[in-house]
Amino acid sequence: MIQTKLLLTCITLAVLASCSSTKPAPAPQAAVETPVQPKADLSAKAQTAVAKVVVSPFDDPSSPLSKKSVFFDFDKYTINQADGVIVTAHAKYMAGNKAAKVRLEGNADERGGREYNLALGQKRADAVKKALELVGASEANVEAVSFGKEKPVDFSHNEDAWAKNRRVDIKYTAR
Repeated sequence: MIQTKLLLTCITLAVLASCSSTKPAPAPQAAVETPVQPKADLSAKAQTAVAKVVVSPFDDPSSPLSKKSVFFDFDKYTINQADGVIVTAHAKYMAGNKAAKVRLEGNADERGGREYNLALGQKRADAVKKALELVGASEANVEAVSFGKEKPVDFSHNEDAWAKNRRVDIKYTAR
């Protein structure tokens, strides 16, 4: 019995000791070098140089390469002038990067039958493919497919939603 009390007391003291609030010794710190003042013979431009952050044109919102959808008017498969800039930018990129490959996914809004929308989506994808190839993309690196009305981005049933769903998505499979 006395041994049990002694054992419990030792365990209690061990637990309390492990909960103490003493801070561990700080880790040794590496020596910090003091910046050297620029030499007088360096040009002012070199002294005030600022590091530039390089952003991929695919992630830069001001680059047409960041836009990866081409939109179409109702029942049309001609590329409008505004989206022609996007297609041209992607074509030039592909012409300069022979390893780049894309899949063009043609889509339509929910109006119309399944077969009609599959055909319309294919015509839209083919129109973008032809435009890419005219500017320099290799035919072997461009695939055109149609999803018809099967992959909407907006499930609403109004003109705004339908306009978003009438599109070709440019999906890079290799860059």
